[in-house]
Amino acid sequence: MILVSSCLAGIPCRYDARPKTNKDIMTLVDSGQAIPVCPERLGGLPTPRPKAEIFGGDGEDVLNGFAIVHTDDWKDVTESFVKGAEAVLKIAKDNGIRYAILRANSPSCGCGCIYNGSFSGVKHGGDGVTTALLKRNGIIVDSI
Repeated sequence: MILVSSCLAGIPCRYDARPKTNKDIMTLVDSGQAIPVCPERLGGLPTPRPKAEIFGGDGEDVLNGFAIVHTDDWKDVTESFVKGAEAVLKIAKDNGIRYAILRANSPSCGCGCIYNGSFSGVKHGGDGVTTALLKRNGIIVDSI
Protein backbone atom coordinates (compact mmCIF):
# COMPACT_ATOMS: atom_id res chain seq x y z
CA MET A 1 0.00 0.00 0.00
CA ILE A 2 1.24 3.48 -0.87
CA LEU A 3 0.03 7.06 -0.41
CA VAL A 4 -0.73 9.21 -3.46
CA SER A 5 -1.87 12.78 -3.95
CA SER A 6 -5.62 12.81 -4.49
CA CYS A 7 -5.32 15.17 -7.47
CA LEU A 8 -3.17 12.55 -9.24
CA ALA A 9 -5.99 10.06 -8.72
CA GLY A 10 -8.39 12.31 -10.60
CA ILE A 11 -10.00 13.98 -7.59
CA PRO A 12 -10.56 17.73 -8.23
CA CYS A 13 -9.10 18.94 -4.92
CA ARG A 14 -6.33 21.31 -6.01
CA TYR A 15 -6.55 25.03 -5.28
CA ASP A 16 -8.15 25.57 -8.71
CA ALA A 17 -10.53 22.60 -8.29
CA ARG A 18 -8.92 20.75 -11.19
CA PRO A 19 -7.26 17.33 -10.96
CA LYS A 20 -3.81 16.52 -12.35
CA THR A 21 -4.87 13.01 -13.30
CA ASN A 22 -2.22 10.35 -13.81
CA LYS A 23 -3.55 7.09 -15.29
CA ASP A 24 -0.99 4.92 -13.46
CA ILE A 25 -1.94 6.48 -10.11
CA MET A 26 -5.63 6.00 -10.87
CA THR A 27 -4.96 2.33 -11.60
CA LEU A 28 -3.18 1.92 -8.24
CA VAL A 29 -6.10 3.53 -6.38
CA ASP A 30 -8.74 1.59 -8.32
CA SER A 31 -6.96 -1.69 -7.59
CA GLY A 32 -6.72 -0.94 -3.86
CA GLN A 33 -2.94 -0.55 -3.86
CA ALA A 34 -2.91 3.16 -3.01
CA ILE A 35 -4.67 5.57 -0.66
CA PRO A 36 -5.35 9.06 -2.07
CA VAL A 37 -4.78 11.99 0.28
CA CYS A 38 -5.05 15.77 -0.05
CA PRO A 39 -3.16 17.43 2.81
CA GLU A 40 -4.68 20.83 2.12
CA ARG A 41 -8.25 19.52 2.34
CA LEU A 42 -7.33 17.42 5.39
CA GLY A 43 -5.98 20.63 6.93
CA GLY A 44 -9.38 22.27 6.54
CA LEU A 45 -8.87 24.34 3.39
CA PRO A 46 -11.75 24.52 0.88
CA THR A 47 -11.75 23.74 -2.82
CA PRO A 48 -11.37 25.97 -4.69
CA ARG A 49 -9.04 28.13 -2.58
CA PRO A 50 -6.43 30.82 -3.14
CA LYS A 51 -3.11 29.64 -4.49
CA ALA A 52 -0.46 29.25 -1.76
CA GLU A 53 3.33 29.06 -1.68
CA ILE A 54 6.01 28.71 0.98
CA PHE A 55 7.81 31.95 1.79
CA GLY A 56 11.19 31.97 3.51
CA GLY A 57 12.34 28.42 2.84
CA ASP A 58 10.75 25.03 2.33
CA GLY A 59 8.53 22.56 4.16
CA GLU A 60 11.28 21.65 6.61
CA ASP A 61 11.64 25.34 7.47
CA VAL A 62 7.86 25.59 7.94
CA LEU A 63 7.91 22.64 10.35
CA ASN A 64 10.79 24.27 12.23
CA GLY A 65 8.94 27.61 12.46
CA PHE A 66 11.31 29.54 10.17
CA ALA A 67 9.05 29.89 7.10
CA ILE A 68 5.35 30.34 6.40
CA VAL A 69 2.82 29.24 3.84
CA HIS A 70 0.81 32.16 2.49
CA THR A 71 -1.70 32.93 -0.20
CA ASP A 72 -1.03 35.43 -2.96
CA ASP A 73 -2.83 38.09 -0.86
CA TRP A 74 -0.52 37.28 2.10
CA LYS A 75 -3.01 35.37 4.23
CA ASP A 76 -1.02 33.01 6.47
CA VAL A 77 -2.29 29.43 5.97
CA THR A 78 0.66 27.72 7.67
CA GLU A 79 -1.48 26.15 10.38
CA SER A 80 -3.73 24.43 7.84
CA PHE A 81 -0.74 23.07 5.91
CA VAL A 82 0.86 21.65 9.08
CA LYS A 83 -2.46 20.21 10.27
CA GLY A 84 -2.94 18.53 6.89
CA ALA A 85 0.59 17.13 6.92
CA GLU A 86 -0.01 15.66 10.37
CA ALA A 87 -3.26 14.07 9.18
CA VAL A 88 -1.46 12.48 6.21
CA LEU A 89 1.28 11.17 8.51
CA LYS A 90 -1.37 9.59 10.75
CA ILE A 91 -2.96 7.87 7.73
CA ALA A 92 0.46 6.58 6.70
CA LYS A 93 1.25 5.26 10.17
CA ASP A 94 -2.20 3.72 10.64
CA ASN A 95 -1.77 1.82 7.36
CA GLY A 96 1.90 0.88 7.68
CA ILE A 97 2.77 2.92 4.60
CA ARG A 98 6.46 3.45 3.81
CA TYR A 99 6.23 5.01 0.32
CA ALA A 100 4.34 7.95 -1.23
CA ILE A 101 3.96 9.44 -4.71
CA LEU A 102 2.91 13.06 -4.42
CA ARG A 103 2.27 16.03 -6.73
CA ALA A 104 5.39 17.88 -7.85
CA ASN A 105 5.99 21.55 -6.95
CA SER A 106 3.13 21.75 -4.43
CA PRO A 107 3.65 23.60 -1.13
CA SER A 108 2.27 20.46 0.52
CA CYS A 109 3.37 17.60 -1.70
CA GLY A 110 6.37 18.92 -3.65
CA CYS A 111 9.45 16.71 -3.44
CA GLY A 112 12.82 18.29 -4.22
CA CYS A 113 11.40 21.36 -5.95
CA ILE A 114 8.74 23.91 -4.92
CA TYR A 115 7.72 27.44 -5.87
CA ASN A 116 9.71 30.13 -4.04
CA GLY A 117 6.85 32.10 -2.44
CA SER A 118 6.89 35.03 -4.86
CA PHE A 119 4.02 33.79 -7.08
CA SER A 120 6.20 34.51 -10.10
CA GLY A 121 6.57 30.92 -11.30
CA VAL A 122 10.12 30.68 -9.95
CA LYS A 123 11.04 27.36 -8.31
CA HIS A 124 13.82 26.40 -5.95
CA GLY A 125 15.04 23.26 -4.25
CA GLY A 126 13.11 21.95 -1.28
CA ASP A 127 10.15 19.88 -0.17
CA GLY A 128 6.56 20.79 0.62
CA VAL A 129 5.29 20.61 4.20
CA THR A 130 3.73 17.14 3.95
CA THR A 131 6.72 15.68 2.12
CA ALA A 132 9.08 17.09 4.76
CA LEU A 133 7.04 15.56 7.59
CA LEU A 134 6.76 12.19 5.86
CA LYS A 135 10.51 12.11 5.22
CA ARG A 136 11.20 13.03 8.86
CA ASN A 137 9.28 9.91 9.75
CA GLY A 138 11.16 7.58 7.41
CA ILE A 139 8.66 7.49 4.56
CA ILE A 140 10.14 7.56 1.06
CA VAL A 141 8.55 10.21 -1.15
CA ASP A 142 8.70 10.60 -4.93
CA SER A 143 6.81 13.10 -7.04
CA ILE A 144 5.05 13.28 -10.38
